[in-house]
Amino acid sequence: MPETEADLPEVVRVARDLIRFDTSNFGGGNARGEREAAEYTGAYLESLGLTPEYYEPIPRRTNLVARVPGRDRDKPALVLHGHLDVVPAVAADWSVDPFAGEIRDGMLWGRGAVDMKDMDAMILTSVADLLRAGEQPARDVIVTFFADEENGGVEGSALVVRDRPEWFAGATEAISEVGGYSIASGDRRAYLLQTGEKSLVWIRLRARGLAGHGSRFHPDNAVTRLAEAVAALGRTEWPLAMTDTSRQLVEGLAALVTGDSRHPDAVAEQFGPAAAFLRSTFRTTTNPTGLTAGYKHNVIPDTAEALIDVRTVPGGEDAALADIAAIVGPDVEIEIVHRDIGLEVPFAGALVREMVAALGRHDPGVPVIPYLMGGGTDNKALAHLGIAGYGFAPLRLPADLDFTGMFHGVDERVPLDALVFGQAVLTDLLRTY
Repeated sequence: MPETEADLPEVVRVARDLIRFDTSNFGGGNARGEREAAEYTGAYLESLGLTPEYYEPIPRRTNLVARVPGRDRDKPALVLHGHLDVVPAVAADWSVDPFAGEIRDGMLWGRGAVDMKDMDAMILTSVADLLRAGEQPARDVIVTFFADEENGGVEGSALVVRDRPEWFAGATEAISEVGGYSIASGDRRAYLLQTGEKSLVWIRLRARGLAGHGSRFHPDNAVTRLAEAVAALGRTEWPLAMTDTSRQLVEGLAALVTGDSRHPDAVAEQFGPAAAFLRSTFRTTTNPTGLTAGYKHNVIPDTAEALIDVRTVPGGEDAALADIAAIVGPDVEIEIVHRDIGLEVPFAGALVREMVAALGRHDPGVPVIPYLMGGGTDNKALAHLGIAGYGFAPLRLPADLDFTGMFHGVDERVPLDALVFGQAVLTDLLRTY
């Protein structure tokens, strides 16, 4: 544990500073805004001699970009991107103030420590490593920070791609969050490199009935009808839907574990805290995330609504929506609130080789395995410009740390030495690719 402020690695200080900006995004256009965090990030880039450009299409929803000239400007550019917003945190549920950026037990705590102000800090300090040493990356690097990722990017990356496509001129590949981190089974460790993302479909269920007095015999109850549909959908055990990426993942993980079963779920269960995250990548998931109904204890409302977060394998959206309609029944309406594409790119090519090699130089002999992430990133927006996106925020993590469980969870935290490791790996990648 560093004893003084000066002893803290720069990547830790920057991540801590970013956490202290409350950029909570409640969804649906309700957000605190990213402006102050974007101004901090822009000032950091300016201190390196770069010229950031800002785009704020909606007040306080600030995006920015800076291009770092590479040694070979004829090579296609690489986009290195993060988002500055975070999901809300209920302070009463946390052991620490979620926006204080507290350092405790060798870890940095706070909302965004995992998703994704850790990677934001790694991006900034990796670029700083090169420029302060008088070096350049191997090719142009387009450093971008988006707003509104936690709302599907509708007020962030989607608008940037639509209105500022020139920001990404010459780019063919991108790197962002939720990949490059380690998981473990016993004393065997592996790194997961994200080469795909599930499709996203956010839906609202709506049940209708008759309003009335809470004391009456009342079978036409909207709340009851909705509750039955939500329970049925939330309890559905979706079948396996394996893609090429998921099959490669299971094959790679199976080589590290004991036991005869090679069923994807059985293999995933041998990776402790990461198991639930891994299992979500093998199938559709339909998680209820919100309920709204009623306005007084003794009044039966005529409408009840629920929010469901649906994730499917790429291309599986229509089939899943048809199945959902059958599960909830004809008396429950389904409204699509937001829908976005899934992605899957090959675990091959020069960028993949260099990401694997960079990890290997800093943690020799540990396998790197592709995976399809259950969530989503701003790579979905960049895909509309023909940019292939990967998840590579390299972190070497303790085997017993439930890292994946802290995405949008309570007491989010990241080890300080993992941040230092990630900065070094990312700097190495920018120097060589």
